[in-house]
Amino acid sequence: MLQEASIPITDDSLAPGTERTLAILELLGRHRAGLSLTEIARELDLPVNSVFRITGTLHSRGYLQRREDDKRFVLTNKLFDLSRPQVREKSLVVCALESLKWLRDASGETTQLLTSVNHKMTVLEQCISSQPIKVSSTVGLQVPMYSCAPGKAVLAHLPPAELDAFFANVKLKQYTTTTLATRSALEADLTKTRKRGYATDLAEGLEGIHCAAAAVLDEYRYPVAAVTVMAPSFRLKRDQFEKLGHLCIQAAETITRRLLA
Repeated sequence: MLQEASIPITDDSLAPGTERTLAILELLGRHRAGLSLTEIARELDLPVNSVFRITGTLHSRGYLQRREDDKRFVLTNKLFDLSRPQVREKSLVVCALESLKWLRDASGETTQLLTSVNHKMTVLEQCISSQPIKVSSTVGLQVPMYSCAPGKAVLAHLPPAELDAFFANVKLKQYTTTTLATRSALEADLTKTRKRGYATDLAEGLEGIHCAAAAVLDEYRYPVAAVTVMAPSFRLKRDQFEKLGHLCIQAAETITRRLLA
């Protein structure tokens, strides 16, 4: 891991505690997969006990979340939410976690929460399946919107002008034989997504992986995120998409209610 520069605190007008807090937030912003307590302390050349107190406070205030699998700290969406009054300053990750667990248990497969950033979908959180053969990815991973179910769920709910801007700025590429790499094919699929309320991915981004997803909407019905179920294609067959799609809709609607409560 590359060594980050330590924090210079030389100006008497600065608040060292605030400097350290912001440095931790900025560091985690550069390491979207998260860092452990000792990794944060080492990268910023800070005492472990100081990092322990700061991360504990940030965690209790909802700015950080601890991953279930390796207990690393990751940023929640709270800073993003502060600039979005339509989700009433509530963290997407915090509001979604129970629904992700419920969706994982109901489906038996890995579930994820993703949001769109610069025409890509970013993984914010996941609850990994207990199946011996399962699908998972790294928190912070970015994938093209048009080649995954959560991205298509978001695209289907965008205002027409934003959807036009997406097509104007994104070059569609053929990742697999089933990737929808033309505007006409993708728009036809988005029409189906709007009608049924969920999106599907038939190995369109990666061979051997199928997904279903539904958009999380704010009070103006704008897509702020999406929840997805992902599984190996040998286990998630076409005839299961309707059932899993409706489970995704239930989870997404529950997250929306928590965001707006």
